[in-house]
Amino acid sequence: MPITAILYDIDGTLVDSNEMHVLAWEEAFAGIGASFDRQTIHDQIGKGTDMLVPTLLPDLDDDAVESLGDAHGAIFKAKYLKTAKPFPGAHDLLARSHATGQRVVLASSASAEELEHYLELLDANALVEKTTSSDDVENTKPAPDIFATALKKLGDIDPAEVMVVGDTPYDIEAAGKCGVAAIGLRSGKFADDVLRGAGAVALYDDVAALLADYDASPLGSAA
Repeated sequence: MPITAILYDIDGTLVDSNEMHVLAWEEAFAGIGASFDRQTIHDQIGKGTDMLVPTLLPDLDDDAVESLGDAHGAIFKAKYLKTAKPFPGAHDLLARSHATGQRVVLASSASAEELEHYLELLDANALVEKTTSSDDVENTKPAPDIFATALKKLGDIDPAEVMVVGDTPYDIEAAGKCGVAAIGLRSGKFADDVLRGAGAVALYDDVAALLADYDASPLGSAA
């Protein structure tokens, strides 16, 4: 069945920002006297505050979780957001999907403000049909809400006609809960076995590699 819509994650997939989020979370945790090594934090990147913080600090109440998320967001915006760069080929991949007639959606656990910034950074406003962010849902990845909301925004569409492109196991798990297949990208620095274990149907090094193999990839091979 041809893929008629593609849900693209942003952080670590289209934009090289995962390590920046690690640093921002490290500083936010330090602000409440908590400390984790960077690999431990990295392994949670791809989740929103509601999923990431309780995994590492399960005893915090909801207000403390929200406060910590606000601190992370403020640090990331102040120190890193404006320096984050798209991966080479990110705009061109979105343009290829759009030119092929596939509906392009950005579906991220980032905030709505960050998502709007990335739309401009990627020069993608004319290419993207719909967006979903953490502001649109109650639970972020690996809960299905982000992608489920995106599917609702697309209207009457068969999940078998949709593909997710993401860099974390949480993207892939969330997609699977919606009945959507997912391509994993190594640009987020998660191990192949972790991405495959989450259910990735194919792996590529980055967006440029996926673009180079577009016709033969799961995005184009069923067309």
